[in-house]
Amino acid sequence: MRHLNYTLTPTRINNAKGKARPYKLTDGGGLYVQVMPSGIKTWRFRYMLGGAAGDVRIGRYPEIGVADARDRHFELRQLVERGQDPAVKVAQEREELEARVQPKRSGDDVEAFSKRWVTERLSTRTEGYRAQILSRLERFVWPAIGHKTLEEVKPRHVLEILEARRSTPNTAEGVRIIIQQLYNYAIQKLIVETNPALPLRGVIDVPRAQHHRHLNEEELGAFWNSVARQGAHFVTIAATQFLMYTMCRKSEVIRARWTEFDLAKAQWDIPAARMKSRRPHRVYLATQAIELLKLLRAKTGEGSYVFPSTQRATVPLVDCTLNHFFKRLDFGVEEFSPHGTRGTAATLLREHGFGRDVVELLLAHTEKSQTAAAYHHHELESERRRALQYLADQIDQLALADRRRREAARDASLMRDGALAMAE
Repeated sequence: MRHLNYTLTPTRINNAKGKARPYKLTDGGGLYVQVMPSGIKTWRFRYMLGGAAGDVRIGRYPEIGVADARDRHFELRQLVERGQDPAVKVAQEREELEARVQPKRSGDDVEAFSKRWVTERLSTRTEGYRAQILSRLERFVWPAIGHKTLEEVKPRHVLEILEARRSTPNTAEGVRIIIQQLYNYAIQKLIVETNPALPLRGVIDVPRAQHHRHLNEEELGAFWNSVARQGAHFVTIAATQFLMYTMCRKSEVIRARWTEFDLAKAQWDIPAARMKSRRPHRVYLATQAIELLKLLRAKTGEGSYVFPSTQRATVPLVDCTLNHFFKRLDFGVEEFSPHGTRGTAATLLREHGFGRDVVELLLAHTEKSQTAAAYHHHELESERRRALQYLADQIDQLALADRRRREAARDASLMRDGALAMAE
């Protein structure tokens, strides 16, 4: 299949405004974004098959980000190459999803109503989220109470479901929450008057959330030097360093694609589909981060992913790679994880005078405060640039101070050993 040089960037798509008539933003190979007068943007694929033109919908932007749209485009292009019509596959997939959420029988039994709940209440959520909810319903809820009417289900029935999951308390609580939300919707529809999951809050002890250990400044210097000493693959080391430079989550870093970067402007635009908040996020890159990216490109080539797998260049690093790497690091701190880099960076910046609003934007946190939530991903640019550059510079200084401490300790040890030898 012919390699494509895609042209669209998240910035260009985000800046596209609705006009009097629909228009296209062409990406390449028949993939394009259709911009409607209302401003709604939808990924579509136009193709030729058997001398006839076809056009299929991939999904709405930004729910479907640039990287995901191109992955889907690749799948559909393969079908065309094999002489198969992508429209047929898309229609089949839609029918399969709809079949999963269509009641098999009439009435307000739990299974039928839960499918109605997914269709009506969760219609604005991503397809992946809806599929996850359906999976839990299919595995844990429907086998136990799916055949019962909503009114027949009592707290004891829900308790039986939870007790069967007691060994996995987070799963049990997740299932209880699904049932509670389902019944909240049934109450709003005036179908039932009570919620059988509500009295069972706290019946399963859910482990307290573990806050990730963050490093003080001396520990950060030791950590940074231990990364280089560990002897891991260059891509693994680079991904670890990039975590600190950008304050991003592990999943956002290891799945980064070159098309998301504008090195000339020193910025990285992460699409909404890859963000926990489901909102696009812009990172203003420090000089050290730019240098690292240039070195990566020189070493790893022109592949799609910035941090490709050490085994297969066509896929990104797997999630556990950095977890295992962090466990191997020996710098005097136990149980430091990749996620701890975010807290470490945030604490350092706050302690050195950077405001909460700036740090929260760097972390891409969803704000409850109306005022804080008003900031868009491109606002406070100068403060955010200065903060990330300050962070990178501080890391360099702390690493240098750690090396000097270790050298001084080594020299002192040698002097003691020499003095003891002379005394003998």
